[in-house]
Amino acid sequence: MMTLEGVALKLSPYSFPMITTPACRTPHTFRRFLVSASTAAAPPASLSLGHSTRPDFPILHQEVNGSRLVYLDNAATSQKPITVLKALQDYYQGYNSNVHRGIHYLSSKATMEYELARKKISEFINASDAREIVFTRNATEAINLVAHSWGLQNIKSNDEILLTIAEHHSAIVPWQLVAQKTGAILKYVELNEDGVPDVEKLKDMLSRKTKLVVVHHVSNVLGSVLPIEDITCCAHDVGAKVLVDACQSVPHMAVDVQDLNADFLVASSHKMCGPTGIGFLYGKSDLFSSMPPFLGGGEMISDVFLDHSTYAEPPSRFEAGTPAIGEAIGLGAAIDYLSGIGMQRIHEYEIELAKYLYDSLCSIPNIRIYGPVPSEDVHRAALCSFNVENIHPTDLATLLDQQHGVAIRSGHHCAQPLHRHLGVGASARASLYFYNTREDVDDFIHALNDTVRFFNSFK
Repeated sequence: MMTLEGVALKLSPYSFPMITTPACRTPHTFRRFLVSASTAAAPPASLSLGHSTRPDFPILHQEVNGSRLVYLDNAATSQKPITVLKALQDYYQGYNSNVHRGIHYLSSKATMEYELARKKISEFINASDAREIVFTRNATEAINLVAHSWGLQNIKSNDEILLTIAEHHSAIVPWQLVAQKTGAILKYVELNEDGVPDVEKLKDMLSRKTKLVVVHHVSNVLGSVLPIEDITCCAHDVGAKVLVDACQSVPHMAVDVQDLNADFLVASSHKMCGPTGIGFLYGKSDLFSSMPPFLGGGEMISDVFLDHSTYAEPPSRFEAGTPAIGEAIGLGAAIDYLSGIGMQRIHEYEIELAKYLYDSLCSIPNIRIYGPVPSEDVHRAALCSFNVENIHPTDLATLLDQQHGVAIRSGHHCAQPLHRHLGVGASARASLYFYNTREDVDDFIHALNDTVRFFNSFK
């Protein structure tokens, strides 16, 4: 335990390996951005997207541990605008009722808003039909649904499932379970010299044995963006299906499932300004029609007899029981909010903010940032996972929170295989959204410099 200005700090008991990788894989010299919360420059006359949207998020306007809250944990979950909070309140105060089959006003109103949310998602990702959208508890459940209902029916012994080592655990573990049950073989694509999954190697590994490719759109650790259209094209050439984890892309850019030509795509509400407890699965209609139910119960049936049942058409077939009605309506409100800003506008702003974050982090001594170096041709997502030599990332995150009110994440980010490949047990991660500003980055860099100096003072 250490003390700083009379505050007791509980630091991580875990050892952390020495990092010998160069601080930044780039030849450029980066200036330091050491602007504190009290001295940060005033917003420009023409407000940035971050400045103009911050008033919509009440949670951002508070102090944490005596400092202005700087929320940089958006890859874990986003904050919610007032319109989403109001949509939830309106449902529970004004028309709370179970959906489908009810003929009274409240049920009809709830059903209409619930199904309208499905239609909004469909249009948001440009699905060809709203029936290609299944509500799930989260993206993890969506992947498990595909693994159970499609995977166990279509993947056989010695078939191959192709993934990258940068996948989230939720995109790995369900397929490990399928492989254990079916005798299928999991194959993993490693990183190339730029620190991103090697797409050319992925293409080379495809064969007629490949039944499924499971791939993220944007890495939650590396910040890299994969060319999904190229991957789906090559996978389909050998007869394989493609499941895309779009949890880190749908909230940040325009995603068109028809252009991507993905067979399945999953995303989560809470990362895109919506409530927790709900996500969605997109699937092509012909695939959904061929898949058996995932769970049994009410809603997903057509007729029930004592010895057998017949099942509803998709998407109802995959939505057993009372759904997360308020959460679905809240997700619909979040989509309205994002659409009102414009996803292209959000994406362009975040590209600029992502480079500012990366360049600013490169001013920190002995830092290692994971993933690609941003350039004219390479755009990173607005997140950076990093380590500072000889300082555990949890210790960094603890002090940033306790002494500066800066919220980042530390740990393996549900990507242990990737961290093992990188030679570390954990990393710190700062992740931005459109309501963040350059001033947020400046305050973070000032706090990080201060934190690094504190720990280095004990050497």
